[in-house]
Amino acid sequence: MKIAIGSDHGGFERKEAIIQHLKEKKYEVVDVGTHSKDSVDYPEFGHKAAEKVVSGECEFGILICGSGIGIGIAANKIKGIRCATVSEPYSAMLSRLHNNANMVSFGARIIGEDMSKAVVDAFLEGEYEGGRHDRRIQAIEK
Repeated sequence: MKIAIGSDHGGFERKEAIIQHLKEKKYEVVDVGTHSKDSVDYPEFGHKAAEKVVSGECEFGILICGSGIGIGIAANKIKGIRCATVSEPYSAMLSRLHNNANMVSFGARIIGEDMSKAVVDAFLEGEYEGGRHDRRIQAIEK
């Protein structure tokens, strides 16, 4: 499975740790940046990762900024993206099961590294349930 990952400067160090975690779990990773702690604007990296997901190059995307909120909002501006901003594994899992989220975002200043890894694992291990959720996803897409 191929995963797009992006961050701003506030999420850079956490992104690097998550990339290592994903590689240890044998995921292929496409790092869209940023590539340092120099100040950047999060929408650029939210959009870059989202484009990788909607194009089909990557199955899912992971985004990290200080809070996880701004970069997630930016990704959700791309048609076809359903990015959930979460702070713990249960919400990450439910975003997949009920909302068929194709991206997840979280804040490096909100949750620690171990919790971030647990969020990523729950998100990637969740499988969309379909059924009654389909009409809701269709309504979101409209």
